[in-house]
Amino acid sequence: MKRIISTTKAPAAGGPYSQAVEVNGTLYISGQIGIDPATGKIVEGDITAQAHQVFRNIGAILSEAGYSFVEVVKSTVFLSDINDFKAMNEVYATYYFENQPARSAFAVKQLPLGALIEVETIAMK
Repeated sequence: MKRIISTTKAPAAGGPYSQAVEVNGTLYISGQIGIDPATGKIVEGDITAQAHQVFRNIGAILSEAGYSFVEVVKSTVFLSDINDFKAMNEVYATYYFENQPARSAFAVKQLPLGALIEVETIAMK
């Protein structure tokens, strides 16, 4: 059974997609960028500020669905500049400090709204 997950504690979907979908104990979270759900705008600052907001958004969606960061099995990180990899990794480690998920990270040409980072997430019960 497919369950659509939505919370006001993370940015609303900006198109014809859901914040997350759960199917058979697996949660698929759409790519999150550093939008503050209270303002609807990308947080000001560098990659560190945006990365923290991304993971706060992911945490809110995980929580709404009854999951936690420990249950994340795969992350895909998109960076607008690969030179931000080290700073992103430092932030990432503060959210995934145990039972780290599998991950890929790579640079892309552009991200929505001029974001510096976007992260897709898969979690399992």
